[in-house]
Amino acid sequence: MDSTSILLTLRLAATTTAILLAFATPLAWWIANGRSVTRRIAQAAVALPLVLPPTVLGLYLLVGLGPLTSLGRAIIRIIGHPLAFTFTGLVMGSVLFSLPFAVQPLVAGFSAVDRNLIDTARVLGASPLTVFRRIIAPLSRAAFLASAVLTFTHTVGEFGVVLMLGGDIPGVTRTLSIALYDQVQEANYAAANRAALWLVGLSFLALLLLYARSSPYQESDLV
Repeated sequence: MDSTSILLTLRLAATTTAILLAFATPLAWWIANGRSVTRRIAQAAVALPLVLPPTVLGLYLLVGLGPLTSLGRAIIRIIGHPLAFTFTGLVMGSVLFSLPFAVQPLVAGFSAVDRNLIDTARVLGASPLTVFRRIIAPLSRAAFLASAVLTFTHTVGEFGVVLMLGGDIPGVTRTLSIALYDQVQEANYAAANRAALWLVGLSFLALLLLYARSSPYQESDLV
């Protein structure tokens, strides 16, 4: 078993999830808190990776972060090397590719909060931060859990964006899905099967956590 690829995959998924939870929370609240054309455009842009081929996003990131663009050249001047084929570049690609999996559950959760509770709190003098911390966040715990689990599992299974942007560098960008691909190419099906079982197991455990926490057991489930 390629333990380096497993650890790299878990590190990438955890980093991406942490970044997206911090970024997606205010974005999702802004989208859910109005119905302007600007918000609908933003929502469509956020959902774009759901229908866009991963290789397309990977290609644009690869070119955009390279020396052919002003942004890429600025990055190279600052850090001394391009972000492509680095772990940091991989994180950037994963954040963009998994963005809808973080934002959409939060938008649904925030939209489901009773507006009367929010309006009452505001009338009583609660600040926007207090309203979010004391009312919206507690009532949206299931949405936060869904956002974290879906982001984590989606990042674990990434292939196209990872391959386009990160390549196949052992210990740097070779995630478990890339290692699985390499093993199949080498006809090493025993190792490929072990890698696939790791991916299946990680995804299943994460989804089991999601459903166990968001769907309490009820006697009616047996009927």
